[in-house]
Amino acid sequence: MLLPIVFLLVGLAGGIGASLLLTPSTESTEQTKAEAETEYVQDSKSKTSKEAKNKGSDAYEYLKLTKQFVVPVVADDEITALVTMSLSLETNPGITEVFYDMEPKLRDGFLQVLFDHANTGGFDGAFTTSDNLLTLRRSLLEVARKELGQDVSAVLIMSVSRQDT
Repeated sequence: MLLPIVFLLVGLAGGIGASLLLTPSTESTEQTKAEAETEYVQDSKSKTSKEAKNKGSDAYEYLKLTKQFVVPVVADDEITALVTMSLSLETNPGITEVFYDMEPKLRDGFLQVLFDHANTGGFDGAFTTSDNLLTLRRSLLEVARKELGQDVSAVLIMSVSRQDT
C-alpha cells in the first residue's frame, strides 16, 4: 500500500526536476524572440520587394498543358521505353484564353519536337542532363513562340519519367 505512493512521489519529483533542467533561461528566450522578430522583419522586406518586382513588367503567368505527353522510344523497330512529360508555359499575363484555344495545335507541335528528340536519341542514357534538357526546352520554346508569339518566355518541364518496356 505504501509502495504506489512512493513511486508517485518519485515520479513527481523527477518530472519537476526535468522541467527545471529543460526550461530555457529567460535570457535565451528573450534572445530567441529577438532573433525571430529580426528574421520576420527581413522576410517581410524581401516579400515586399518581390511583390514590387512582380507588379512591374516582370510579372509572369504559368499555364499548364492539361495532359501529359507520352513519347515512345523506338530501337530496332520496337518500342523499348515510354517517356512521360508534363509541361507548363511561362507567359505574359492575359493570354490564358488564347493559350487554351490554341492548345491542340500547340500539343501537336510539342509532340513533333518530342518525337524528333526521341528519334535522335535524346531520351537514351542520361536523358536528364542539363544540356540535353536545355536543347529540348529551346526546341519547345520555338514551337510555342511560333503559335503564341513573344508572349511565351519559357517552357517549363514539370515532370519527366522513362519506363523501359
